Amino acid sequence: MTVAVFLLAAPAGAQIELDGPRAGWKSGSLVDKSDELAVAYPPNLIDRGSQKNRILIQGRLARLKGANGRPHTLVVNGNPMPLYTGEDGRFARPYAFGAGSNSIEIRSPDGRHRRRLQFYEAASDRPQARIRMVLGWDDNQAEVDLHVVTPDGQHAFWGDPVLSNGGGLDVDSVDGAGPEMFSMTAPLRGAYHVYVNYWGNFGGGGYHFDESTRKQDVITTTVSLVFDENTLRERRETFVIPLRKIGDLTLVKSFLY
Repeated sequence: MTVAVFLLAAPAGAQIELDGPRAGWKSGSLVDKSDELAVAYPPNLIDRGSQKNRILIQGRLARLKGANGRPHTLVVNGNPMPLYTGEDGRFARPYAFGAGSNSIEIRSPDGRHRRRLQFYEAASDRPQARIRMVLGWDDNQAEVDLHVVTPDGQHAFWGDPVLSNGGGLDVDSVDGAGPEMFSMTAPLRGAYHVYVNYWGNFGGGGYHFDESTRKQDVITTTVSLVFDENTLRERRETFVIPLRKIGDLTLVKSFLY
């Protein structure tokens, strides 16, 4: 594995921190190797079955809100998502990185403060995703789900995250405003159908279906479709989909591969 990490300096007075040991993030395992010099991924302390390869992006915001209470933005490999934090400003959002050049950027609502980290992953055990779908939304009290139907009729969603054709959900976020991610390294030829579903809400007492607790009257979801990620052939499409009530199921895109 060969990984280089570059943490770009933030502007003076920046209010954003990205956590990481002095030599960068460490290889994913249950052992914290923060004192070693080898640079790789951060330790992954969560094993959720099909999500065991996900990585937590962690840090802290010193200034929690900007103008009009808008959240910061987390941009991972060009995919933007609202970034919500705890009362102490800390955040931990999951992601599944592939081989090649990867980047993480946090932007303040007014765009004045940014923090960026970029690294290159050349590990042979991280194949390129030929199809990647990333879902995020703007209400951390809402639980929104990504649904993908593949050409052979299989249906990837939270209840059946891993498909027999090699596709599946890398990340199924259940504790905030995303992301949810679907990846496929050897896509089948044929028609794909991508949906988003406003499943319910999430609060201190767990999941529920009380519409009054959500923060946004209309939940705005952003779905990015990325083809041939981290290659010279990479192309992407981004869709903004409004969801107005619990139960809304909306077709985002049907496409032929």
